[in-house]
Amino acid sequence: MKRHQQGVYVVEFAIVATVVFVILFACLEVARLMYSYNALTEASRRAARLAAVCAPVSGGAPEATNEMKALALFNGRQLVAGLSADNLTIDYLTETGSIAATVPDIRQVRATISNYQHELIIPGLFIQLNSPAFRTLMPSESMGQTRYPDANTAQTINGVTYCS
Repeated sequence: MKRHQQGVYVVEFAIVATVVFVILFACLEVARLMYSYNALTEASRRAARLAAVCAPVSGGAPEATNEMKALALFNGRQLVAGLSADNLTIDYLTETGSIAATVPDIRQVRATISNYQHELIIPGLFIQLNSPAFRTLMPSESMGQTRYPDANTAQTINGVTYCS
């Protein structure tokens, strides 16, 4: 009887090990996905905060500077694979939520991270998941303006004093 059961333990181990490793990789992948989503949420929050307190480029319609976007995206550190400034959009809004035409019209700031694709690293499965858009809306604050201009740290353009 024992002669007919040789190797049965190897087969059982192969079946059980496959299930265990699939569950293990699934848990690791869900943890990576949650980390990525939290980092994307933090990047959109940082972008909105920076846009609310720093001066936008004001030659026409206000827009965020490249330096502001770089700071919002963790200052060049690649915390989330595949995240770039192309994924980040910063909008300056009026009280009604429409796009502001000038700096004095700005009442809200919206930062959006969109078109991000999360790539799974499960061996043998090369799948990309489309992430939802991550949005943060904040009221505008100082926008880089200072109350008391100082010749060494501020500059005045068109009657508006900006931090330098």
